[in-house]
Amino acid sequence: MRRLILFRHAKAEPAEMGLEDRARTLVERGRKDAGKIGAYMKTHGLVPDRVIISPAARTQETWKFTAAAFRPAPAAMTADKLYDATPHAIFAVIKDAPASAHTLMLVAHNPGLHEIALMLIASGDIDARERLREKLPTAGLIIVDFAFDDWDKLHPQSGRLERFISPKSLDAATI
Repeated sequence: MRRLILFRHAKAEPAEMGLEDRARTLVERGRKDAGKIGAYMKTHGLVPDRVIISPAARTQETWKFTAAAFRPAPAAMTADKLYDATPHAIFAVIKDAPASAHTLMLVAHNPGLHEIALMLIASGDIDARERLREKLPTAGLIIVDFAFDDWDKLHPQSGRLERFISPKSLDAATI
């Protein structure tokens, strides 16, 4: 079995004239949300073997605040291909993952991350799939399980949505 964790970066400062998009950093809410997702991952045993992150400042920061929940933090690398990536580019990054990465995590951006999730998921919790179909919010976390044991066998509609979590859904669960 293989597990893919797709994580959209947390809430970042808005795009502004003169500010390079890659340089946008997280706002305070984004830092808190990333930490909240990290704590959730640790508590629920969602520890990736390999983390691949877009080079944008907001994705790098998202991982920094998420990884703080783990001791030690999982190995992470930056992949330029994940910045502003199409679903097909993300698909290629996943297929190229090393065999040792049974649980692979990508920290990246919409719309590519949302589109690849919809492309890969064929089954799983119906309510969660409906919520995901509507939107992948900032700091949204998608867990997809695959029945194969080699990333090279990845193909569309081959995954089962194990869970879909957002900071808002975690807040609602604690009320």
